Amino acid sequence: MPELPDVEAFRRVLDSCARGVPLRRIDVHDEGVLHGVSARGLRRSLEGRRFAEPQRRGKWLLAPTEQGPTLMLHFGMTGQLLCCRPAEALHPHDRVTFTVGPDRQLRYRDQRKLKGLWLADESAVTRMMKGQGPDALSVDRPGFEDALSGRRGGIKSALLDQSVLAGLGNLLADEILWRARLHPARPVGTLTGQELARLYPSMRRTLRSAVAAGRVPPRRAWLTGRRDDADPVCPRCGERLRSGRTAGRRTVWCPRCQPAAV
Repeated sequence: MPELPDVEAFRRVLDSCARGVPLRRIDVHDEGVLHGVSARGLRRSLEGRRFAEPQRRGKWLLAPTEQGPTLMLHFGMTGQLLCCRPAEALHPHDRVTFTVGPDRQLRYRDQRKLKGLWLADESAVTRMMKGQGPDALSVDRPGFEDALSGRRGGIKSALLDQSVLAGLGNLLADEILWRARLHPARPVGTLTGQELARLYPSMRRTLRSAVAAGRVPPRRAWLTGRRDDADPVCPRCGERLRSGRTAGRRTVWCPRCQPAAV
């Protein structure tokens, strides 16, 4: 599932493939990914315009156009953004294509179509982003602790809540908590100052490495690289990993490194 590092990679794809180049043609192959705009409206609003510098906010990718509206992209569970040659055959899940020159085409590809594309002016962008918490990659430690302050429920649920911190998904949350040696069900209100002092740098280090890789990397030294093994063990201590459900998502942890609160 695309999380903050994936969306940052998609931002770079858009920047290198389509920024500053006139959008020559837009083809909508499946209107099911469009929200609040028709295929005709999308073409009328964007063809001939140029993308300005794209921005990432949490799991959202914002692609403003020069003196025009902003294309907002959300990748849901299976979305991708790719730079291809126009002559390449369409993938069955290519939903919208943006031809930006004779040899470049930006493609929004999504199997499950859980999110998609929006077209918004500045006020609509502000309104849609209003409910998001601070971006997990850029938030400082006081902002991080303030975001968690007063939260009820377990720490993993809080990390997954986009209104608390924007950008974290299931894999990142498990990885961060494993690194911080915190059980995913640990109530936020019981975390000590020392534990919060471990949690914030664990998040920062995990995000920096994942952004550099363009994804949450399945490295064998990471929890992420072991969680799908037939008989997964902790890469740090060798204990057999446990799994359960948190906020409807599969959760993996090490019972030795991340003991439940007594």
